[in-house]
Amino acid sequence: MIYLQLYWEFFKTGLFAVGGGLATLPFLYDMGARTGWFTAHQVADMLAVSESTPGPIGINMAVYTGYTSAGPLGSLCAMAGIITPCVIVIMLIAAALRAFRDNKYVKGAFYGIRPASTGLIAVAGLTVAAGALLRTDAWTGWDRFWTVLDWKAWVLAAVIFAVSKIWKKLHPAFLILIGAVAGALFRFAGV
Repeated sequence: MIYLQLYWEFFKTGLFAVGGGLATLPFLYDMGARTGWFTAHQVADMLAVSESTPGPIGINMAVYTGYTSAGPLGSLCAMAGIITPCVIVIMLIAAALRAFRDNKYVKGAFYGIRPASTGLIAVAGLTVAAGALLRTDAWTGWDRFWTVLDWKAWVLAAVIFAVSKIWKKLHPAFLILIGAVAGALFRFAGV
């Protein structure tokens, strides 16, 4: 039963998450809250793993979720679920786009989809940033605002931002490696 549920949940995510892998994040937060398969904190971990592995983020996150929830077969079901709507929609669009390429309604629909996907990606980015840079569990009120800030994460983000601005041609994989090493050192040092 969990295999069908994984397929269905990721089918819905793949159908409505227009704009790429980051647009799936709001759907994943909702899915985790409804099913209990993962927490909001684990979504940030999934994103980190998915960003650092080859392939599309949405598919990597589906495989990760499926595997942690139901093993290898679960990962296949989740992956099939997120891919199926894409294949169907692309085939339908390819068949219909030739006939309706110059239709003003089709142009209007594509014009409206762009800001919607931008909004989904912006919400996902802000949610990930808040999860990485803030400790919402430490919130006690505005008088203790500074207790919410995760200073290690802010320092690491500032260092990586500075390094990326100084060496503009530095490959992003190197920046991810810097973050991973710094995180491991922070954890090892008990900071």
